[in-house]
Amino acid sequence: MDVTAGTVVWEPAPDAAASTRMGAFRDGVEREAGVTLPDYEALWRWSVEDLDRFWRAVADEFDVVWDTEPAALLADATMPGASWAPDGALNYARHALRGDGPALVGHSQTRDRVELSYDQLRDAVARCRAGLQRLGVQRGDRVVAYLPNVPETIVAFLAAASLGAVWSSCAPEFGVEAVVDRVTQIEPTVLLVVDGYRYGTKAMDRREQVAAIRAALPTLRATVHLPYLDPDATIPDAVTWDELLAEPGDLAFEPVPFDHPLYVLFSSGTTGKPKAIVHGHGGILLEHCKVLGLHHDVGAGTRFSWFTTTGWMMWNYLTSVLCVDGTAVLFDGDPGAPDLRTMWRLAQDEQLDVLGVSAPFLLACRKEGLVPRDEFSLSGLAQVCSTGAPLPPEGFAWVHDAVGPHVQVVSASGGTDVCTAFVAGAPLVPVRAGEISCRCLGADVRSWAPDRTELIGSRGELVIIQPMPSMPVGFWGDEDGSRYRAAYFEPFDDVWRHGDWLTITEEGGCIITGRSDATLNRGGVRMGTAEFYSAVDELPWVKASLVVHLEEVDGPGDLVLFVAPAAGDVDDDRRRELASVLRQRLSPRHVPNEVHQVSDVPRTLSGKKLEVPIKRLLQGEALQDVASEGALANPECLDEYVALAATRGA
Repeated sequence: MDVTAGTVVWEPAPDAAASTRMGAFRDGVEREAGVTLPDYEALWRWSVEDLDRFWRAVADEFDVVWDTEPAALLADATMPGASWAPDGALNYARHALRGDGPALVGHSQTRDRVELSYDQLRDAVARCRAGLQRLGVQRGDRVVAYLPNVPETIVAFLAAASLGAVWSSCAPEFGVEAVVDRVTQIEPTVLLVVDGYRYGTKAMDRREQVAAIRAALPTLRATVHLPYLDPDATIPDAVTWDELLAEPGDLAFEPVPFDHPLYVLFSSGTTGKPKAIVHGHGGILLEHCKVLGLHHDVGAGTRFSWFTTTGWMMWNYLTSVLCVDGTAVLFDGDPGAPDLRTMWRLAQDEQLDVLGVSAPFLLACRKEGLVPRDEFSLSGLAQVCSTGAPLPPEGFAWVHDAVGPHVQVVSASGGTDVCTAFVAGAPLVPVRAGEISCRCLGADVRSWAPDRTELIGSRGELVIIQPMPSMPVGFWGDEDGSRYRAAYFEPFDDVWRHGDWLTITEEGGCIITGRSDATLNRGGVRMGTAEFYSAVDELPWVKASLVVHLEEVDGPGDLVLFVAPAAGDVDDDRRRELASVLRQRLSPRHVPNEVHQVSDVPRTLSGKKLEVPIKRLLQGEALQDVASEGALANPECLDEYVALAATRGA
């Protein structure tokens, strides 16, 4: 399919309003509220004009069980510090364990497939809850996992939540420093670990790392070991998983306030210690019911998978599929092993309705020339979701042509800060190439100029001008809220500034073009990095690229491009080709002053490029001040950038 930006590549079925939960929800709102909502845009506007009524409708739609029902869901909309359901009480785990049929399916490159029904999940959670109680875990205690994306991790999380304990997790590929920088902030009492895991064909023994992490956590009272890489492996002075679950227990739930901490997520930690972001039971439950149940149309029988590790908020998102009675299909391992067909094979074998991956993964499949529809049975696949980076128009076209025209591409953006997407897709909205389809219900997202003027059709700062329930309860240890306010409420004191460039189209679509603090600005032409990568990474010999703009007070500054070639070297011919492509597709001002060949582009463990840290490094700051190596997927490649920075400063 030949597409340009804005080309419609998917349209809702004619019966979408009648066959989707969002359509039924809209009909219910029209009846109950006495309003007429002819299209999605009208529904979105209603959802942000009466937030209390909207979120109460969400709670009713998904039959949220209240231990104490609140008088108002949004008692005070003032930001920062909005007050949600101050007199309400509930428990996330109670809601998540109400379903029937298959609950969890675990695929792993370390062991055989595992499946748990909701009945089996309830029994496992009750047993785990009893085991945690034997270890002394009480309401408010912190339970931390150094576990992969397997069913046991979700069992432990729900057991902790049922007690009112506070959960946090790190993926076992995290280095010791990255884990310790995170979890020491919350002083855990129990640590759950694996002895190792397999990534593709590589066996990764983590017992040495586990020992170092334990030694750095003086508040630990117990360690629980899930034998994973080696069923016979032991960890000294640790309770085994089987011992933890050895005795049956009551499936009970501690009623907690709406904003009682459910889990602590951590920012990427590329600069300094990661922020410990606290999310509450009620806010996460309402937000995830809305986005998964309405925007992804997940319900009983829906099979939903997203490639993620337990150190990324998408794991929490995936886990909440249980809150809308769906089946969460987990994958642990290398999605590129033995090749890029792995996730498409999973979609076929598990008959997935929704598959979530990253934009770089989809573009890699395109570059590889894969045509999954010719190799796998994907007729039941309804959505392919993409996050982590903007998906360019050619990515949308590839899904349409190579996966199937029936598949809705759900490009989404949000973040750890809100543990959700605030712009995404919807079953009632067409998909246009290169665009995120819409602003999510209940998310009052706008594009603003510096003077707070709302922009349509031109790029501005992405702001959220009214509260969302999953905005953080706060940062752990930030008693006066100063770090929280500094992170999100500058320069607009009463409005959430997310730090992305956003264009909202006349049709209501959203185009995010990168971080506003990584903007390229040459000769007055401002451009997000996403547009730059869309041009450069299209070249077949480019494996990855990273661009930074080093501003000067009295001049245009230097545009510096790093290129990791898929094969061969970045010779003069390739440099000329780069210049020609950028000149034609963007502008002559965006031809880089310098092009440097590198072995790889540094990324966080969740796949984000280190644009701002590399920029700071080239401007003379020390590596330890701009990047935490333990938070990176490939810290070994930083040596090349350090060496280059040294030559620039010489």
